[in-house]
Amino acid sequence: MVLHAAGAGERSFFCYTHLARVLPEAGIAVLRFDRRPRVGGRDVPLAEQAADAAAAVGVLRRHAGDVPVGLWGLSQGAWVAPLTAALHPELVAFLVLVSASGVSPAAQMRYGTAEQLRRHGYGAVDLAELDRLRATVEAYLRGDGDRATAQAAVDRCAGRRWFPLVYVPRELPEQPGTWRDMDFDPAPVFAGVSCPVLLFYGATDAWVPVDDSIAVWRRATAGATLPPTVCRLDGCDHYPTVGEGEDVGSISPQYTATLLSWLDTHLPTA
Repeated sequence: MVLHAAGAGERSFFCYTHLARVLPEAGIAVLRFDRRPRVGGRDVPLAEQAADAAAAVGVLRRHAGDVPVGLWGLSQGAWVAPLTAALHPELVAFLVLVSASGVSPAAQMRYGTAEQLRRHGYGAVDLAELDRLRATVEAYLRGDGDRATAQAAVDRCAGRRWFPLVYVPRELPEQPGTWRDMDFDPAPVFAGVSCPVLLFYGATDAWVPVDDSIAVWRRATAGATLPPTVCRLDGCDHYPTVGEGEDVGSISPQYTATLLSWLDTHLPTA
């Protein structure tokens, strides 16, 4: 069952379409659905997405019986999938996670937006200004700072050429608390996962601190009988595509082959 990236909530997204093309040929059904819509432009809380995932597994089992069900999650969905598995271990037989961040959403966005500036040629001065901007905005969203101060910081940076790269809203919300999951800590969730896990990371991921995330997974599952399998995808960035493509034809052959081989090993035979 597919769980969604933040900016790819529709079941027609090409990474999900790829699964629907290759997995049924291997005897594995794929359940895709549209994520519930955002309200007021805010992300759907991770806990609500996990509840939806558990409900979808329940519907699937009512129709298909007690079959093993795995969750495939991309980016934000790679937080939701282990959260679902930790809360409902009886429902989830395995996890396949692509670009699974081991740090909080706030920390991941600090990393990712700084990396955007680096890759576009900006230097230390701009990176320092971005760091101050994000710290001020985050403080307001947590309720630790006032809106006027945070909005003034946004206003100062709005004219910078790099501002469109950093995903800070031009007008801040009137009330803090709108980013409910900004300090979500995935490490305890990872520690609560008891099923087999396959992790994919692009070798040049611009949005997830790959080495730090793998280290969090390994620490969290240090006592597990079966540690996660980690696959670094050559030539891939945040999506499992070659050359940063965004269509089914650009999906990495390494990703497809590893996915099918791992599933063949970990799924029971008929």
